[in-house]
Amino acid sequence: MTQNPDPASLPYRPCVGIMLLNPQGLIFAGQRLDAQQPAWQMPQGGIDADEKPRAAALRELWEETGITADLVEILAKSPDWLSYDLPPELLGRVWGGKYRGQRQRWFLMRFLGRDDQINIATEHPEFDRWQWTEADAMLASIVPFKRAVYDQVITTFRDHLA
Repeated sequence: MTQNPDPASLPYRPCVGIMLLNPQGLIFAGQRLDAQQPAWQMPQGGIDADEKPRAAALRELWEETGITADLVEILAKSPDWLSYDLPPELLGRVWGGKYRGQRQRWFLMRFLGRDDQINIATEHPEFDRWQWTEADAMLASIVPFKRAVYDQVITTFRDHLA
């Protein structure tokens, strides 16, 4: 039986997150495909080697939602990197056990397209359904270990929300 590594000895995975808003100021939320129980989240993902955060955000948005860069306007980015730690039951099991959690730069984007231009049936799907939601509902539906980061993101971008 292998023991979980000491979290303090592991780095954070560099990552981006996207708060995508529709014209009414509602937030895109996707239901995670791999979740055992309902787990809604905003698009997010790792930053590739030699990739800038902005480019990673646009790539991740496309990979998870099918939304291309021409269908969004970047309104803001978080002034700071935000981090969360994985809970003990996930530590050592995700991302090859190489990370203790994620360090994220968040981008606020306005969706300029139509709902029928959103396609979560991507090459490597992350979501099985999606919806537009209000900030309080988004915060209530995120897994507990990401809640503090989501609270910071919502606070940072609050002026743009419905």
